[in-house]
Amino acid sequence: MHNDHVRAFSLRRVALVAAIATLIAPHTASAQARSRPARKLPPADWTQVEQALGRKGTPNPDDVMKFSFPRTDLKVVVAGITIKPALALGSWVAFQRIADHAMVMGDLVLLESEVTPVMASLQENGIEQTALHNHSLGESSRIMYMHIHAIGNAARIARAVRTALAFTNTPLGAPTDPPSTPFDLDTAGVARAIGVHGKLAGGVYQISVPRREKILEEGHEIPASMGVATSINFQPTGVGTAAVTGDLVLLGREVNPVLWTLSENGIRVTAIHSHMINEQPRLFFMHFWANGQAVQLASGIRAALDRTASKK
Repeated sequence: MHNDHVRAFSLRRVALVAAIATLIAPHTASAQARSRPARKLPPADWTQVEQALGRKGTPNPDDVMKFSFPRTDLKVVVAGITIKPALALGSWVAFQRIADHAMVMGDLVLLESEVTPVMASLQENGIEQTALHNHSLGESSRIMYMHIHAIGNAARIARAVRTALAFTNTPLGAPTDPPSTPFDLDTAGVARAIGVHGKLAGGVYQISVPRREKILEEGHEIPASMGVATSINFQPTGVGTAAVTGDLVLLGREVNPVLWTLSENGIRVTAIHSHMINEQPRLFFMHFWANGQAVQLASGIRAALDRTASKK
């Protein structure tokens, strides 16, 4: 009898230990999974995309590769100023690897006569249009901007973009560096006034200012380099003066305070609209234009940025 009790007790203890192990195991496995670093994917290979687009891209953070197509074929005059492609005439398309495919966003600079054939080509090849509108006022020749979006095989999307661009006079050969010209602009003063340093490109001083919050598209975070950062471009027009244009990325509640602030600082608002369809939070893009003392205009833009949730 005594042995039977001992044997029963031992069996109950084994069963209890097994039950506890069963309860603990999922948590232990989960903890181990959390402690393991996430598997890092190798860098994306954009070779096929570069071959399809006929040029090298520029690497950006968050595994984004950006391709530029400056409209060097166009002569566009705004308020008596012939604008450089780097100021406001640069088509671009950006690719971000997502698992085994890519998300693509871009902005195509088009003459009015190019809009219909480009749109038809993109639609036929599965590229969405998310906006079509002006960025400037009173320019000659008249320019439209077509924003695009696609998710899928990166090389296929690249071929579709290249096919659409063939309906324009966009230079599609290997890009060449523009001739170097003297650059007369107090970039240090502009950077101090705005609080952000920029870069020189194509005779233009370019500044990018991201927002503080995450911008999501279909649950996926959109990096600033894919078109959701404020863009500010300065083109010298004289001693200490510059034409400035670009777009501020805003929440709805920021639109009117920013509009008022720009106007108070002599900066003309030329367009307010969306560039995307399903982003969260909802964004508005405010385009602007001015020509005057560069550092003074930079201070006005800084005052506008202070009315937004932009990074400093």
